[in-house]
Amino acid sequence: MQKRNILRSTLILIVLLVIMATAALAADITGSWSGTMSMGDNQFSLTYSFKQEGGTLTGSVVTPHGDALPLSEGKVEGDKLSFAVKMEMDGGTVKFVSSGTIKDEEITITTKAEGGNDFPETTMTLKRTH
Repeated sequence: MQKRNILRSTLILIVLLVIMATAALAADITGSWSGTMSMGDNQFSLTYSFKQEGGTLTGSVVTPHGDALPLSEGKVEGDKLSFAVKMEMDGGTVKFVSSGTIKDEEITITTKAEGGNDFPETTMTLKRTH
């Protein structure tokens, strides 16, 4: 009976250590990231400044015109992230929603406009610029 309790305690300890190690190794994407987005024949560079605190993601994106737009609804869960950016266009507000995957020093995101706006879904790869 005592052997069984020791075995169970050891197994629980191993599981807890694996969980803690996985959490410790989770990517912290805090910093500056840049990439090029294509819309039709147009290509433009975007620079993101991310701040990650646990599962919460905040920051901004700098447009080609130099405007810094704040991120909202930002989340990081494991190797997945998501956020939204609102932008004034043609007298209205357009909400762009991005989601993607973190892998080492790259983030691949897919962005689409919400609310019936006529923008195509785009995918881009961001690289850390520190």
